Amino acid sequence: MGRVRLLSSYQRPSWDTYFIKMACLTASRATCPRRRVGAVLVRDQRVLATGYNGSVRGAPHCDDVGCLIAKQGERESCVRTVHAELNAILHCALNGVSSAGATLYCTDFPCLGCAKALVQAGIEKIIYLSEYPDVHSFSLLRESGIALFKAVEDGQGGYRLVSPPRSCT
Repeated sequence: MGRVRLLSSYQRPSWDTYFIKMACLTASRATCPRRRVGAVLVRDQRVLATGYNGSVRGAPHCDDVGCLIAKQGERESCVRTVHAELNAILHCALNGVSSAGATLYCTDFPCLGCAKALVQAGIEKIIYLSEYPDVHSFSLLRESGIALFKAVEDGQGGYRLVSPPRSCT
């Protein structure tokens, strides 16, 4: 019996690439058009939970009825939407799964509210694709000892991790 020869151009994705792409796919389920964010909580290369920006259970989706916007401090926020990161943490809690020691892969850097929840949930590392201009969430996560890495495209269909600057402006 002969062996099947695989294409030599195939490259198995790294775990970081795999989970960042999973976060991007999860973001495609988001129901708030203002920001489509996906999050994946992982420990020991195993998915604990996923989350995306979406309405609370039983509420209409922003995609269907429009966003309900309210001012929160300096920013405007959608009232109906639970953020991706918080949804992932809540799915862990709902299913009795500890998020302590987990890594969060997320399409966007967490806002301040999500940053607080991530610290309290025991997240040890955050890997994100896009910046979110919030100096307070960046500082809080740094001060809490959570490792932060930005995923940047490596030019070969994958991602490599880089440390963000010491402060965010």
